[in-house]
Amino acid sequence: MIPVILLRPAIAPFTKLNSPVNRTSTMPFRTAVSIPVTEPSQVGEARRTAVAAAQNLGFSEEATARVGIVATEVGGNLLKHARGGQVVVSPLDLTDEVGLEILALDQGRGIENIARALTDGYSTAGTSGTGLGACRRLASHFELHSSAGTGTAVLAQFWERPPPRMPWAPEVEIGGLSLPHPGEECCGDRWTARLDAGRTLVLVADGLGHGRYAAEAAEGVIQVFKTHSRMRPGAILEAAHAAIRGTRGAAAAIAEIDHDAGQVRYAGIGNISGAIIVGDQRMNLVSHNGILGHQCRKVHEFVQPWPANAILVMHSDGLSTQWRLQDYAGLAARHPGLMAGVLYRDFARGRDDVTVVALREA
Repeated sequence: MIPVILLRPAIAPFTKLNSPVNRTSTMPFRTAVSIPVTEPSQVGEARRTAVAAAQNLGFSEEATARVGIVATEVGGNLLKHARGGQVVVSPLDLTDEVGLEILALDQGRGIENIARALTDGYSTAGTSGTGLGACRRLASHFELHSSAGTGTAVLAQFWERPPPRMPWAPEVEIGGLSLPHPGEECCGDRWTARLDAGRTLVLVADGLGHGRYAAEAAEGVIQVFKTHSRMRPGAILEAAHAAIRGTRGAAAAIAEIDHDAGQVRYAGIGNISGAIIVGDQRMNLVSHNGILGHQCRKVHEFVQPWPANAILVMHSDGLSTQWRLQDYAGLAARHPGLMAGVLYRDFARGRDDVTVVALREA
């Protein structure tokens, strides 16, 4: 049997959404959380949220402390330098290893001297950390993107143990986030991915509406994907259509990248957007009208080339389609999690659940 990598937000199945994740803390942590930072108490809230998330994911005391320091530092930077922004805390799940991601996003004036800001021990924010350089040292993976007029995005990932590298698989980097409708605890969007030998599948599902019943429909699509991921995208969506009858229904799209053949096979039903980005060129991927579980004619698949240096972006309709990756100098060379965070920061509609996923070959 060929081993697989399954990457998804580390959330409990929908049937357990009302039960706390009780590993080392009684505070439930099931999906990504965004904390606005506009006044000092919210820096503490960001730290407490990140620490609780690390504890619920089973992090050691020492690893949890690192998470808390970084959350405090990036939150303090938002308050002092950007005059507001948000800290997004997301769980990660890769094979048997779980991790945590912190994104700090602002639309401030940007960092004038990135090299100096990343010098270990340098800080002008007056926070309890020792600067972005220390954040880079404390995190398992750290990146930032900053430009005048658009702001700064900081990505810090933490793993108790490094995820395994598979020698048979292409070097694929993937990142994304799902955040609920403002005021909701349950996110009606889901995303997940699977990496086989030479083949990567990415799914984005959006339950109709938002809240508990939207989450139930989207989770049903995720479960079908996990069970049928050896099949082609169209066949998986047809199976999901049958499986989630009786739910509110969902929009969903699947991209299958054949790394050896250099092509993408794509199928989508409903308002999920997908695009292949190569330099300044953008090729939009086609989804058909319909609702899985309710109205869905035969699912059509489309095949497009997957050139070298291509980037895949998929998102729900909680994100405007007006984004242009090339408007952000250097962002295409950053980790896909940072790309997803920047697009969310600048193009989230703010009136629905939102999911953004980006992928590229490293």
